[in-house]
Amino acid sequence: MIGVQGSGSDERLRRIEAVTDATLSQLDVSDLLDELLDRVREVLRVDTAAILLLDVHAQQLVATATKGLDEVRHGSRIPVGRGFPGRIARVKQPVRLDSVTAPDDPILFHRGVRSLLGVPMFAGGEVIGILYVGCLRPHRFTDGDVQLLQLAADRASLASRTRASSIDRTAALALQRSLLPTHLPDAPAVDMAARYVPGHDAGVGGDWYDVFPLPSGWLGVVIGDVSGHGLRSAVVMGRIRSALRAYALVSDDPADALTLLDRKIHHFEAGNLATVLYAMISPDRATIQMSLAGHLQPILASPGRPADTLNIPVDLPLGTGMHQPVRRQTEVAFPPGAVMVCYTDGLVERRGEIIDVGIERLRSAVEPGPAEAVCAHIMTTLAAEQTTDDIALLAIYAAHQSHP
Repeated sequence: MIGVQGSGSDERLRRIEAVTDATLSQLDVSDLLDELLDRVREVLRVDTAAILLLDVHAQQLVATATKGLDEVRHGSRIPVGRGFPGRIARVKQPVRLDSVTAPDDPILFHRGVRSLLGVPMFAGGEVIGILYVGCLRPHRFTDGDVQLLQLAADRASLASRTRASSIDRTAALALQRSLLPTHLPDAPAVDMAARYVPGHDAGVGGDWYDVFPLPSGWLGVVIGDVSGHGLRSAVVMGRIRSALRAYALVSDDPADALTLLDRKIHHFEAGNLATVLYAMISPDRATIQMSLAGHLQPILASPGRPADTLNIPVDLPLGTGMHQPVRRQTEVAFPPGAVMVCYTDGLVERRGEIIDVGIERLRSAVEPGPAEAVCAHIMTTLAAEQTTDDIALLAIYAAHQSHP
């Protein structure tokens, strides 16, 4: 007999345990979904079962795991609203068909399916897929069958979200790594080193650094942080990085370049915020022109003097939409033997303490010297216990004063 409810509470408990078994978590996602469908077929005594996940951009359901009939090939697509699976995704609630007809789903009907039950899979209140089962003989599914299938769908949703999160994190990290300089450029009279460490809990974010020589002989230096985490922030970061490089070629004023970048973000990246430090080191490496858009002030350590934060005015972050009268540029001296340290907040922020404490900890760790040694000491001192946020760090050492 198909779809029998079992004998009493013991049978009901057995069915629930079959789809909520903790040992399923030990499987990878693909194996978990396959095993889950096998168990669903067994406890509901149905002939076919399938999980289709939603491709949001295409508005199509993609067959991800199937058992039983081969009417739905792995990877095949069904538009939302079409056929039995598409109907579930459209109405966002369980659908029972005790007697399937050709108009309900011509593919399933012609494959001999005569009864169907399907439920939506949710994440954050939004449909991310559907789970359905079918019988080759007419059958009336019960409310208990619906509840059990919804439990299985919730389990599949959790596994699918875990996989999607892992895929997004991997893609974001790959994108971010591809946009960070593999090697800092060779530039006369300066020595440079950098570090980037992705956050542990929050996932890859939008932190980046960049160094590029300009046709005028000046050296462009950038460090920034796009709000948010994940693939979307990494993509926005890539766009902002490319735009700033373009503006750096048409403007010899860091403040003007950031003004153009702010306009670009407000128009094309609405809803995103970014803090950016953009500095230009002179061809003789004696001075640095700098503008800060909401970013932390860098630290400068010179021979014979304690390290200190540079007293540079901080303007509004980029993308706020608020009126910034005039972004400011400041020029500072860059004496021989000095090192400038630029960083993002992941290096100095800690839960339960004000950020000034972390900045003071960083200031105490910075001493003049070659950039690689400076970076290594800072990371050993401040980043031994990784924070949840990304860390980007860039050190630039004035190796010697060049003479024209």
